[in-house]
Parts: sequence; C-alpha cells; structure tokens
Amino acid sequence: MSTLFEAAGLADGTPHPLADRLRPKTLDDVLGQDHVLGAGGPLRRMLDSGRLPSLILWGPPGTGKTTIARLLADRVGLDFIQLSAVFSGVADLRKAIDSARERRQIGRGTLLFVDEIHRFNRAQQDGFLPVVEDGTIVLVGATTENPSFELNAALLSRCQVLVLNRLEDADLEKLLDRAEVLDGKRLPLTAEARRALRGMSDGDGRYLLNLTEDLFAFGGTDLDTEALVKALQKRAPIYDKSRDEHFNLFSALHKSLRGSDADAALYWLARMLAGGEAPLYIVRRLVRFAVEDIGLADPEAVHQALAAKDTYDFLGSPEGELAIAQAVIYLATAPKSNAAYTALKKANRAAAETGSLAPPKHILNAPTGLMKDLGYGDGYVYDHDAEDVFSGRNYFPDAIPRPVFYVPTERGFEREVGNRLAHWRTLREKAHGPKE
Repeated sequence: MSTLFEAAGLADGTPHPLADRLRPKTLDDVLGQDHVLGAGGPLRRMLDSGRLPSLILWGPPGTGKTTIARLLADRVGLDFIQLSAVFSGVADLRKAIDSARERRQIGRGTLLFVDEIHRFNRAQQDGFLPVVEDGTIVLVGATTENPSFELNAALLSRCQVLVLNRLEDADLEKLLDRAEVLDGKRLPLTAEARRALRGMSDGDGRYLLNLTEDLFAFGGTDLDTEALVKALQKRAPIYDKSRDEHFNLFSALHKSLRGSDADAALYWLARMLAGGEAPLYIVRRLVRFAVEDIGLADPEAVHQALAAKDTYDFLGSPEGELAIAQAVIYLATAPKSNAAYTALKKANRAAAETGSLAPPKHILNAPTGLMKDLGYGDGYVYDHDAEDVFSGRNYFPDAIPRPVFYVPTERGFEREVGNRLAHWRTLREKAHGPKE
C-alpha cells in the first residue's frame, strides 16, 4: 500500500522541503541571474557554443548555485557528483576523482560540484589542478566568499568566475507565486506583511521558501506585519565580521561619508550595527576618516569622532549608538579635504629619496664648544623676536630645493590656513628670494 508521501509523488516515501520541490527544472526557470543565464550572458554563450569550462559560482546564499550546477550537468550530459567542502575530506575527494576517471574510460564525463569550495585548504585545492587540466572533471565550485582571497591563483586561472546576484524583490515575489501554485494555498498575509516577508529573506530564495513553508501551516485571518514578525524568527543579516561583507560595508560607509551623503552613511551604519559589528571598531574608522578625508578643512571633525568613542564608552548600547550616529552625520556634512593625507605621502616619498641629509646648521643646538666651532646654531633667528613672528629662514636640508607638500583646499577652515601660508610665502620671498 502506498504511503501519503508516495501518493504525493515522492518516490522514496520521505517528505521534501518546499525549496527542494520548487527547484527549477531548466535554466530558464532560474530567477535573478539573467546577467549570466540570459541571452548574451556568458554562461548562455558557453552552452550555445557546446562547451562548458570549469567554473566558480560566487554569490550570497540562496541564489541558485547548486541548482545551476545540476542543470548544467543535465544540459551538457555529464554525470553529477556533489561534495561539500564543509563535510568532505581528502578521502572523499579522491573517491570522487577516481570514479570520474572510471567514467571517462567508458566515454562518460563528470561534473564535480563542490559547495563552499573556499573551505578546502590550499593543498586540497591544488588537488583539483591535474584533473581539471586533463579534462577528467568539469569542476564547478560554489562560494560565498571572494575567490580572489580564498582560492589558489593556480585554480582560479583554470576556472571562469561567474558572479551571482542576491534575488531582487520581484524575483522573490515570483518565488512566492510559484509556492502558492505548487501547494494550492495562499499565504495568510496582508499585502504589507507579504512585502515584509520578502524583506526578511534578505535576497535568499531558499530562506524565503523555508519561511513560506512555515506560514502555510497557519490558518485563520491574514497576519499583519507585527504578527508576522512574532510568528517567525527574524533572520540575522548576512554579515561575517571577518570576511567580505565586513569590508564591503565599511567601504560603503567610508565612501558615503566622503560623498557627503549623510542618509546613505546612516544606512550603512545601521546595517553594520544590525549585523553585530563592534561599535568601537566603527568609531575607530570614523576617527581615521576625520583625519584622512576632512583634516584641517574642519579640525573639529576628529574631536567629534573621539567624542563618540568616549560617549559610547560611558553610555554603552543602545544609547551610545546615538553618539556614533551623530558623529556620522557631522563627518558626512563637514567640508572635505585630503590635503594632509596627500602632503604626508609626498613628504614620505621625499624622505625616502633624500636619505640621511642633515638639517641646516643654523637650527642645530650647540651644547659644546666644538659644536659651536663647527657652526652649529650659527645664524639662528628666534622667530618670536622677528617681525610678524616669522623669520622666513630655511628649515630643509641645504642640499635640496624647497619643496611644497601641503596644498590646502579652499574649503572650510583650510581656506584660512591657505591664506596664512600665502602670507608667509610672500614674506619669505621678500626676505630671502623665491628659492629659499
């Protein structure tokens, strides 16, 4: 007698998750990846030309990496073997390669799919090189991490990297429609709660379908957004503080500040806080930004950033996060200048090029008679005694012409600094000529 599972079309008599039952049957059914699978996309061009090289599929969770690998094997007539770098070791890898060699002897090819391939160490990754190179396997690796940092250069040189995108809102809605058709049910949600459900998935189609499966068990009236949040465990945002997302979000915050976009900067700050980033690490980056991208255009900027650190230390979370937000707004709206940053780079380069040139003797102290006889301190002018409190003497080594490192902008307080430098330059040239 058949079981309920078998009657539902599950030949092995076990229930399958909704995400597995909705797995696309063709490449045309894959959502959100038209840039690689659509007409003119790189993967479509490969298939149309009748060839499939080894690939690295790089993208966030739930974007279809495993599904695409399975469908590619079907499309080109290769046997599909799947390994997970999390659970597989050298013995599993050797067994998979040996079976691929046996298939090759009877004229059958193998697509070896390795999920989380970045989890394999360097030696394990090197094990793929000879069998990829001689065509024993077509390797398709899936990773959520930047291949440039996590995979061997030798392996990358033998594979083509394809970047998969997180699913957009329209793609997620299509998934919900497919789920409702497959199960013959509608989600018990208001329109607003349905939008919130898509937002909770954070672009992960598999996670959305897992939530959907839970919601199909709810009966009665439609849930609003508040009831939905109570009914489901809200997903923590994808944010690994030691990997790509950490650096990507800090880059987004830094560039939003540099672009004077306070709203965008607050958004990235909120994303990092929600992901569990250490608030004081964020403030450390704000202090760096204050001196690197604002500098003397607004000398108060670094004080505001440091005040955020002290305030957060004093208040803790969540109240102290308001001080960080205030610093973000201040830095975003402050006048910008990288003149000090650029000046230091120029000075470092000049110091490296000129080696160990001695300071001019007139600014050297002469605590001994011998040093006085050698001319140490001879001709030094005490600037406080000079007219305009400025002697205009040369303080660079005598052997190099006077360079200019610091060029202030016309923004904020630096405009005043520029006026002072111009005034002193005029006095210097008047007293000593333009070359000193």
